[in-house]
This record gives sequence, C-alpha cells and structure tokens, in this order.
Amino acid sequence: MSTEPSLNQIDDYNDNESPEKRKLIKLIVIGMLVAGVILATIKYNFNTVSDYVGTPQNPGINTAR
Repeated sequence: MSTEPSLNQIDDYNDNESPEKRKLIKLIVIGMLVAGVILATIKYNFNTVSDYVGTPQNPGINTAR
C-alpha cells in the first residue's frame, strides 16, 4: 500500500486553507508586485542609453533632437 496521503487527507485540499496561509500568500503576491514595480521604475528612470552613433575617430550621426 502507498504511504502517501490522499488528497482528502491533505489539510489544504479543497479550499480548507488556514487563514494564516491565505494571508501569507496574499502578502507574498503583493510583495512580488511591489518589487516588480520598483524594479521597472528603476529601469525606466536610469535608462541612460546615448543616442550618439559613432566614435571620436569616426564621427557618426547624432540622433538627438
């Protein structure tokens, strides 16, 4: 016989999660969303790509408007 529990024997099966676990999962999801927003904001604000194409020896096109 199998020693693994059936689905009905698992505490969290079929919408029987404890309120603490639900709260923890909500906090993790919200935390990950906040972290994503912070990282996206940092990436957007500190994107310092130069529009200049070329080198001092071979001047290129300055695409700044």
